[in-house]
Amino acid sequence: MELIILDRDGVINEDSDEYIKSPNEWRPLPGSIQAIARLNHAGYRVVVATNQSGVGRGLFDIETLGKIHEKMYLQLEEAGASVEAIFYCPHTPEDKCECRKPKPGLFYDIENRLGKELSGIYAVGDSLRDFEAARAVGATPILVKTGKGKRTIEGGQGLNDVLQFDDLYSFVDALLSGALANKA
Repeated sequence: MELIILDRDGVINEDSDEYIKSPNEWRPLPGSIQAIARLNHAGYRVVVATNQSGVGRGLFDIETLGKIHEKMYLQLEEAGASVEAIFYCPHTPEDKCECRKPKPGLFYDIENRLGKELSGIYAVGDSLRDFEAARAVGATPILVKTGKGKRTIEGGQGLNDVLQFDDLYSFVDALLSGALANKA
């Protein structure tokens, strides 16, 4: 089975500069749940790698993060979709940990826990730090223009090898139709 790594905020659900601090604030982006279902039905394993510095900033606790993820899992389940695991970093940038993207710690955790080398697998994100973490383990970075994606494009740096899509659903369309076979 192939593996796909997704960032959470801005890829699966709406993002906010004020953070997603409660289950009520977690709202899936149009088509994202269906895109994950399509991946699952095509035989892909899906995992999430997400920075959640709101925990380290004291904006919400680990229990609340769990409830946010529970809401996501329930919505996925209702659509016949699943995410195998969520790997998250609860630290702030000031903590200088190894798991916070752009460092590749979360990706190394995925490799270790799943026993799968990440070289060449797709990692979908909306910010430069997602792509830097992906590149560090040899994964293929994919940019979606949702979330912070348009801001990332306007920044213009570090995107020369990054394929761009309007959203997760359009990436999945391209992947499943075979259109990426010649681009990756």
